[in-house]
Amino acid sequence: MKRIVITGFALLGLFRMQAQTQPSDSTGYKSTKLKIEEVNLVSSYYKQNGNNSAVTGGIGTEELTDISNAIDLKLVKYGKTGNKHTWDVEVGVDHYTSASSDMIDLSANSSASSGDIRFYPSVSYLMENEDKGQSFGAGVSSSTEFDYQSFGGNIVYAKKTKDRNGEFTAKFQAYLDQVKLVEPVELRTGGENYGTASRNTFAGSLSYAQVVNRNFQVMFLADVITQSGYLGLPFHRVYFDDGSVHQENLPDTRLKIPLAVRGSYFLGDNIILRAYYRYYTDDWGLKSHTADLEVPVKLSPVFSLSPFYRFYTQTAVKYFKGFQQHDGTEEFYTSNYDLSKFDSSFFGMGMKFTPLKGVFGLKHFNTIEIRYGHYTKTTNMVSNIISINIKYK
Repeated sequence: MKRIVITGFALLGLFRMQAQTQPSDSTGYKSTKLKIEEVNLVSSYYKQNGNNSAVTGGIGTEELTDISNAIDLKLVKYGKTGNKHTWDVEVGVDHYTSASSDMIDLSANSSASSGDIRFYPSVSYLMENEDKGQSFGAGVSSSTEFDYQSFGGNIVYAKKTKDRNGEFTAKFQAYLDQVKLVEPVELRTGGENYGTASRNTFAGSLSYAQVVNRNFQVMFLADVITQSGYLGLPFHRVYFDDGSVHQENLPDTRLKIPLAVRGSYFLGDNIILRAYYRYYTDDWGLKSHTADLEVPVKLSPVFSLSPFYRFYTQTAVKYFKGFQQHDGTEEFYTSNYDLSKFDSSFFGMGMKFTPLKGVFGLKHFNTIEIRYGHYTKTTNMVSNIISINIKYK
């Protein structure tokens, strides 16, 4: 916990001098010079535990901790034609320790696989014609850790209705990944000379947002996602009913279709009801329902609370069985409890401060938000997460 606060405030210190020298602009003037519109400094601490690790075939510890830090910088300028140009640059670093990953080598007490660092930068650009109500954007991203390398790209187009109360958005994303084939130690035949395998993901998304009236807004979302390549993880063990151990084996294609609706209702000036529902299905046999409700309540001009609750339920994929339940007649098999049947609950509270004189007297650091969440699954896995977000604007 202490580490989060130190990290968040260290990032805050990087911007302190700049915050004190930035002029304010409340005239509505549209600057043609590139300027910082918003900076978000986000730190989080996550910890989980359970006893259904996929690394050890559906039994054993799932203990894991993750410390995450990210900075998100948004830059804006207006061109000579009046178009708004927005650049969004994000850099994040995670460090995790995993007791289950350490069991890739069953004889190790603290191997290289017990912890890792993930580095994930991204850049996106959006050009908006405010007169015509349309925008176009693109972005690239990457993510690097010991056994996984991902490169992503996306393009997006959005068009508002004539009365500006509705907006249609279309987005296409692609991720080209490489998985390092780190096998369980007892199944290795080539020492630690790991090969790699590809995993490609393509996603098309459509959404439509509508302002129904001054109190109610709604958005409909639909995605089609296709994956191909190596879709399991090479260090996931599966124990058959004869006691033999095997490497997880899953199909090399997967088609996912999530459909969702999101609504916000303004219950007066100080209370908002935010609701979300999603139905998901794929060709591995997994179906799920997600229902989420968050109620931000403004208790004063500078302080608000946001209690939230999310319920999730899913069926198992047709390739899942637990420890020593698979047999040699099956083509595909996994004992990963993320692909099993379970229900889960996630609840917690957000606290948001917007001091009139800025956070710690720094005028442009106008918001600090702290969120805590507790998560439970019916497979007896529990986790807790706390995050802090400091906003510069």
